[in-house]
Amino acid sequence: MGLWIPFTIFAAFMQSWRNAFQNKLSKDVNTAGVTLARFLWASPLAACYLGVLYAVKPVEIPRFDGTFVFTVLAASISQIIATALMVMLFRLRNYAIGVGLAKSEAVIAAILGAFFFSAPLTWLAWAGVFIGALAVWLMGNTGPIRELPLKTVLTGLGSGLAFALTTLWVREASLMLELTFPHSAAWVLLWVISTQTLILLGWLLVRDRATLRVLWRRPKLVVATSVFSCLGSLGWFTAMSLETVALVKTLGQIEVLFTLAISARWFREKLGVRDISGLALIVVGAICVIVA
Repeated sequence: MGLWIPFTIFAAFMQSWRNAFQNKLSKDVNTAGVTLARFLWASPLAACYLGVLYAVKPVEIPRFDGTFVFTVLAASISQIIATALMVMLFRLRNYAIGVGLAKSEAVIAAILGAFFFSAPLTWLAWAGVFIGALAVWLMGNTGPIRELPLKTVLTGLGSGLAFALTTLWVREASLMLELTFPHSAAWVLLWVISTQTLILLGWLLVRDRATLRVLWRRPKLVVATSVFSCLGSLGWFTAMSLETVALVKTLGQIEVLFTLAISARWFREKLGVRDISGLALIVVGAICVIVA
């Protein structure tokens, strides 16, 4: 079994909890505040993780050129947009289906990767990706087949596109450093999270300090969101330094299975037959990717 598989499953599990905390926080905090909560306390954790790696196995400090910095900046902004759109999804549909729609990133990443990032796939991997896409489509339909909820679908696809670009740029940045596993992923993790924190914190300090006060009054939920976000990103970034984004993200769709359990037990939400069918297809797609 490739090492990227356990890292992806770990990331999916952590991210399902992070999304749950974000969903709960979104009931009282605006979109910018919920997005910041994802990154606010994650930077110190990322720095500690990098420090532990260097203590266990010292390697050279990489050179961060302009291309690397630009790629990190692009990934950081794209992930902020993706997260904000996903928070909007929580308000358009229920928690489990909102996350499911954002999983369109797998098929988008596969297409963009094949055409623009030199990351071709085998036929079985493509089958897994498109089975996952079918699952997303099923979960995005709340009524009859022909009655697509356009606003929800467009928001979900927008979130998926932004997440896909984020992961493709993260992988590119990791490969630029030319370090041994897992140091390159740890450096990119620290750079991306720190950049996102500075951008959002600066924005709210200038434009919306009231949101910062609201976050300050919810320390446990904010810390939980940041910690699980950091752990999830650690898993994603490490897996993507080992394998193509499309395969990682297609397998990562099993996050929706974790989300279903959280949705049912914590938020008391119910899913229909079509939603259950979509979840089953996600499992089939993930199996195709693992076999490929």
